[in-house]
Amino acid sequence: MRRFAFFCCTAVLAGCTKSEDRAADDRTAMDTAAAAPEMPAVSTTISLADVAGTWNVLAVTEAGDSVPAFQLVVTADQSDWTMNAPNRPPIAVRVIAVDGDSIVVESGPYESLLRPGVQVTTGSVYRLEGDRLVSHTVAHFETTEPDSVVRVRAEGTRAP
Repeated sequence: MRRFAFFCCTAVLAGCTKSEDRAADDRTAMDTAAAAPEMPAVSTTISLADVAGTWNVLAVTEAGDSVPAFQLVVTADQSDWTMNAPNRPPIAVRVIAVDGDSIVVESGPYESLLRPGVQVTTGSVYRLEGDRLVSHTVAHFETTEPDSVVRVRAEGTRAP
C-alpha cells in the first residue's frame, strides 16, 4: 500500500511540475510575441484616379476563346468611361461601385465582340495587380440558346 501511495504522490508531483514548466513556456512565448515588431498595414484601397488613363485590354473566356482586343478609357471620376473596339462605336461603361480594392462596372446592351450580331450586357470587377488592370466579367447574351452566360478574364496594360 505504501508503494502505491508513493507512486501516486510522485505522479501528482510530476504532473504539477510539467504544468508549471508549460506555463513558464507559455509566458515566454507571449513575451516574445509582444516584443515582436508589428507589420505595417498594407493599403488595398483603390481610387478611380489610380486607374485613370487608357488601357489596352486582352481577354479570354473561361473556355479559352480569345475576345477581340479593345481599349478601356478610364476617367478619374465616374463619368465618360468607354470601351473602344475596332470598327465599333464607343461603348459606355457605367461605374457602379468603388470599394476596397475593386471597381465594379457594367456595360450594355451592345453588340457583342465575341458573338457578332448578338446583344450582350456585361458586369465586371476591376482590380490593380501591380501595373496591370485585371478583371473578371460575366457576359449575359440576349439569346434563347442555352449558352447565354460567359465568364471572361481580362488583363490590361497602360497605353503608351
